[in-house]
Amino acid sequence: MSQALHTPPRAPVPPDAGGDLAALAARHGLSVSGARPSLVEYVRQLWGRRQFILAFSRAKLTAQYSQARLGQLWQVATPLLNAAVYFFIFGLLLGAREGIPHDVYVPFLVTGVFVFTFTQSSVLAGVRAISGNLGLVRALHFPRAALPVSFALQQLQQLLFSMVVLVGVVLAFGSVPDLSWLLVVPALLLQFVFNTGLALVFARMGSRTPDLAQLMPFVLRTWLYASGVMFSIPAMLEGRDVPGWVADVLQWNPAAVYMDLVRFALIDGYGSSYLPPHVWAFAVGWALLVGVIGFVYFWQAEERYGRG
Repeated sequence: MSQALHTPPRAPVPPDAGGDLAALAARHGLSVSGARPSLVEYVRQLWGRRQFILAFSRAKLTAQYSQARLGQLWQVATPLLNAAVYFFIFGLLLGAREGIPHDVYVPFLVTGVFVFTFTQSSVLAGVRAISGNLGLVRALHFPRAALPVSFALQQLQQLLFSMVVLVGVVLAFGSVPDLSWLLVVPALLLQFVFNTGLALVFARMGSRTPDLAQLMPFVLRTWLYASGVMFSIPAMLEGRDVPGWVADVLQWNPAAVYMDLVRFALIDGYGSSYLPPHVWAFAVGWALLVGVIGFVYFWQAEERYGRG
């Protein structure tokens, strides 16, 4: 009986068996499931999913306020209410209108709130892009960058809806349509590339550290207060003993750069004197730097997304 239950020992695995199996798989065109593709192949796969990215962003935009009675009107009402609060606190109580003509301050403030909200919402959506869609990530095979890209695209579409109201505010305060308004298009496209890069960076970070979503609102609020949303940075710096590097950081802050470009394009009375030198070069540089670094950084962890 003991002999019948005895299990013969297994033959030892040759040391080079792993290499033989890898060679056998390569010979028959097999690859590791879920392996990270090359960067060029990853870009090609992402482009092939462009219809999914667009449809996903539209669906998220439609569902965002589906439970609210006013529905999609909150896309515009929320930043307008924020602008009203900032006008009361900073414009009336704290005197942040210093250096800005009174008839320019309201469109100045509303433009800053709308443009900064574009970046803020893209980052917050990016943090949850992977961790908040694990069911989709684990169920389907697709380039995971499609998720943060689609969320950034969703915020761009939301901003475009808001631009209708922004144009109305600008017109109501005396600005008239001009060829300079066309500068809004490249400014927002560059900001979209910048926002997408940030969304990709924080999507990877948020996939491993879900608590980051709780911390980011505080970080973004600090960024908002330092970006000249409610005040003019050159006017604030004038006459103050501020180190040169601090002034440079404030003026070349990417959020401030994109806000200034849209303000310069839309608002009569907000001239080039309010802009830092080489502002377009910085706008292009920030977009390329953050966009490329963010995409490569996200791609490097492609095979780890959705795994416990």
